[in-house]
Amino acid sequence: MPTNFTVVPVEDTPISNPDYDEEIMKEEDKDEPYTVAGPNSGESFLWKKILPGHDEMDSTPMVSSLLNKLANYTNITQGAVEHEEAESEDGIQRVTVNGPQMGTFIGVFLPCMQNILGVILFLRLTWIVGTAGIVEALAIVFMCCSCTMLTAISMSAIATNGVVPAGGSYYMISRALGPEFGGAVGLCFYLGTTFAGSMYILGTMEIFLVKPTGMQNNMRIYGTCCLVIMTLVVFVGVKYVNKLALVFLSCVMLSIMAIYAGVIQSAIKPPNSPVCLLGNRTLQNSRFDKCLKTELINNVTTPTQLWKLFCEGGIENATCDEYFTNNNLTEIQAVPGLLSGVISDNMWGHYGQYRAIVEKEGQSSEQASDNTNDISYYILNDITTFFTLLVGIYFPSVTGIMAGSNRSGDLRDPPLGKEFKAVYLSCVVLFGACIEGVVLRDKYGESVKGTLAVATLAWPSSWVIVIGSFFSCCGAGLQSLTGAPRILQAIARDGIMPFLQVFGHSKSNGEPTWALLLTAAICEIGILIGSLDHVAPILSMLFLMCYLFVNLACAVQTLLRTPNWRPRFKFYHWSLSFLGMSLSLSLMFVSSWYYALVAILFSGCIYKYIEYRGAEKEWGDGIRGLSLNAAQYALIKLEEAPPHTKNWRPQLLVLLKLDSDLGVKHPCLLSFTSQLKAGKGLTIVCSVLEGTYMAREADAKLSEKNIKAAMAKEKTKGFCHVVVSSNQRDGFSHLIQSAGLGGMKHNAVLMAWPANWKQAESSLSWKNFIETVRETTAAHQALLVAKNIDTFPTNQDRLAEGTIDVWWIVHDGGLLMLLPFLLRQHKVWRRCKMRIFTVAQMDDNSIQMKKDLQMFLYHLRLDAKVEVVEMHAGDISAFTYEKTLVMEQRSQMLKQMQLSKTERGREIQSISDESRSSIRRKPCREKPTQSNKFQVPTIILDEEAQLIHDRNTKSHATLNDKATPTSDRVHMTWTKEKLSSERNRHREAHMTVRDIFNMKPDQTNVRRMHTAVKLNEVVVNKSQGAQLVLLNMPGPPKNKGGDENYMEFLEVLTEGLDRVLLVRGSSREVITIYS
Repeated sequence: MPTNFTVVPVEDTPISNPDYDEEIMKEEDKDEPYTVAGPNSGESFLWKKILPGHDEMDSTPMVSSLLNKLANYTNITQGAVEHEEAESEDGIQRVTVNGPQMGTFIGVFLPCMQNILGVILFLRLTWIVGTAGIVEALAIVFMCCSCTMLTAISMSAIATNGVVPAGGSYYMISRALGPEFGGAVGLCFYLGTTFAGSMYILGTMEIFLVKPTGMQNNMRIYGTCCLVIMTLVVFVGVKYVNKLALVFLSCVMLSIMAIYAGVIQSAIKPPNSPVCLLGNRTLQNSRFDKCLKTELINNVTTPTQLWKLFCEGGIENATCDEYFTNNNLTEIQAVPGLLSGVISDNMWGHYGQYRAIVEKEGQSSEQASDNTNDISYYILNDITTFFTLLVGIYFPSVTGIMAGSNRSGDLRDPPLGKEFKAVYLSCVVLFGACIEGVVLRDKYGESVKGTLAVATLAWPSSWVIVIGSFFSCCGAGLQSLTGAPRILQAIARDGIMPFLQVFGHSKSNGEPTWALLLTAAICEIGILIGSLDHVAPILSMLFLMCYLFVNLACAVQTLLRTPNWRPRFKFYHWSLSFLGMSLSLSLMFVSSWYYALVAILFSGCIYKYIEYRGAEKEWGDGIRGLSLNAAQYALIKLEEAPPHTKNWRPQLLVLLKLDSDLGVKHPCLLSFTSQLKAGKGLTIVCSVLEGTYMAREADAKLSEKNIKAAMAKEKTKGFCHVVVSSNQRDGFSHLIQSAGLGGMKHNAVLMAWPANWKQAESSLSWKNFIETVRETTAAHQALLVAKNIDTFPTNQDRLAEGTIDVWWIVHDGGLLMLLPFLLRQHKVWRRCKMRIFTVAQMDDNSIQMKKDLQMFLYHLRLDAKVEVVEMHAGDISAFTYEKTLVMEQRSQMLKQMQLSKTERGREIQSISDESRSSIRRKPCREKPTQSNKFQVPTIILDEEAQLIHDRNTKSHATLNDKATPTSDRVHMTWTKEKLSSERNRHREAHMTVRDIFNMKPDQTNVRRMHTAVKLNEVVVNKSQGAQLVLLNMPGPPKNKGGDENYMEFLEVLTEGLDRVLLVRGSSREVITIYS
């Protein structure tokens, strides 16, 4: 449905107060004294009067300005412009760009005609008809033309979906399928166009030389000279190529008209073009003038030139070839005529082997007993012929639409291919109906004195065809040498392949000089091959790759239905594009399966090169849209059910800390992430900035950029996200809750241990750490804490030997055993052995535990050494007692004393020194009185609970003076934890510094410290030399008052170990023994 636009003129009428208007004008003149009034200056002024905030005029231009820019847009092919120096009125030399005024006829129709109606039509179509027969030749033409027709429809849709400024088909494919596919197919298109130039030059030399067979060296020499001349013409300027193109096209049209005129003439009066047969064998008549063995001259029987070719000596005592003696000579017409019935003989194929003699079927002959005779005088097959070979040789005749795509951004006339298809189909039938079969199979016309087979049919003279075909090949060669460098220049200027950047430069008149030189060099390689039949299949393969991806681009864009897919050409459908893509792929393997594999391998290598080394480009391509649709579908499918245990792998949320310069503080954490993940699964690298997003937007973007750079350096594949929050605790909490999308969410959190938490100026570092532990536990996510992360190996390190020790204290779903297996897949940890330690109590059977664990690992398919460690419940040492006392004293001091940062550190140190000296004075044999029998109060008196409640509510007691203690007694339920915390809070509130020095450690903390010290002794004894130690991470206490003690327990547990990974499971099984 067309859209109607109505343009309403707006007059700049004065407002109610002219003086105010004049003041506004004066103020604007002061602000913009050097503004030159343009065509829309009044409109701009009107807009500024309506909206006071007119600063957006630069980023949001007026509609009239936008339409003016679009109207003045010139669709000029990149590089195909003429830059002429013009002198302006002020005498300054300026460069003026004048694009060639090429319409649809000169810009599209003409190059298509020169490439389609060219070398194959004049030099190979008659041979294809004679070899394959009319039926199979029609099938070849129909398949190739159908492929081209479907591709033309897809190309029309893509070309009319916006402006195609440069690069032709390369631009369309790259913008539709992305830089990787675009670069790969663009190079195939460039090489195909370059080898097309080689094929046209070889065709030119084939016409120029009288007898090309056996003269490949001559073709190479003359072809090289022709290439040099054509390169110089293109170097001078493309405008000369365009001027010559019209002359060349006129010759081509006259030649085609001469063919149809010759067909009509053959029906009325066939031309006299005799062909000499010996038996059923076709002879080369360039060596004799009469098709006779002997002739009468003055009543004397005289041997002819033909006799002398096959016989030695005179007529009486001659020694002749046996086949020559046994068979007679027959002279037939090369063009019997349209009504001769020769069409029945040419209906089916006549394939032959290499150097097989071209014979006429149905002609009587007597074979010689000796087959070693000289066959150089007969017409021979120069190659082994078969159907698929003919497909590859014919296909270059239908690649001309690409020449038009190089020149036009508005190719919306796909019926153009129908006329060319009709020309070829009619020529196939007419050639088979008018020309003798042996002449059709005579590739170089040696049976008709070196004249082209199609030239024998032409009227009024065969020279019309010779001249027309010669100029057609020359013109097509010039078109190829003109188009190929511009394709390479467009690829180079896109910057997707760094090694091609030098070919993006051009000389002063816009010609791509370096690209032209490379094109000429590659074209010379094709000329050195020296055979049109060997170059044509290479050309076919490269263009079929291009056709395949043009159809793929149209099909992908149509199926995705992207909002920008609005082609003006409406006669397309995704099924047609898919059919064209399938037909292109089929023709590739039909023509030559090994060439097809080479072309696919070449494109794949270019694709991977651009993916890894090329510049990242975002062109809104269809592959990206396809990836988004596939990702959406996969995310929806993932959300339907949680992953099975077999598919479980750590999907990491990496919490990074940034330094003062917003750089990554621990880059080794990213290295460890890549070693653990190896690019598999989900990795989200996050960080938190404190503040507001409006104030720190620039810092957030800079941080994200720095993190991405660090990820690229450490080869960590994943996503990066930086959030700005009021504090780090809330920021990390939000990330743990909301990171990921749908079913693609993280199931594990990786973070670094707060190394200097004791010396930190604020307690926020270790408090945020403990809160993160609590939140991951509540979210049922695994937690990995890397201690001493800066000592972990980088991706460049190779650990030659060592072990990864796993201390399996409690079962956490098998995560402790899965992590070493994943690490050993990386080359850094590949040579490390895996050891698993478990702890047995006094009443456990350690031998049976080891056997059971070995069997469990066998079923898990894990290669690891098992060791059971026995821990004895020994007495609590003075060192454990002292460490617990120091820990509690420091905690109380930080709560009670409001000192400065320096004084706080000195006070803690003095307390620690005094405690150590007091313990040293005690005998070493002296033990605490309650070593292993600490009693925890379990009965709480109601009176004590009521007393605490009364203290909390004493401010409300005066409101009711009549209340009695018994009537107002609170009946409430107090849990042990609540009452203990209330009692401790009131006790701590009245504790003095003297009480702190005289306090005794809590017996529960003493037992915990004792366990941590003992376990640490065992771990250090067994795993001090290990490359990595994995430990179960105990959970934090429910009572937040013991958070600092929890940090001290973890510190003691891991003391003396170089690299430690604390692991806390997610309360689900992550490894299974089942297949």
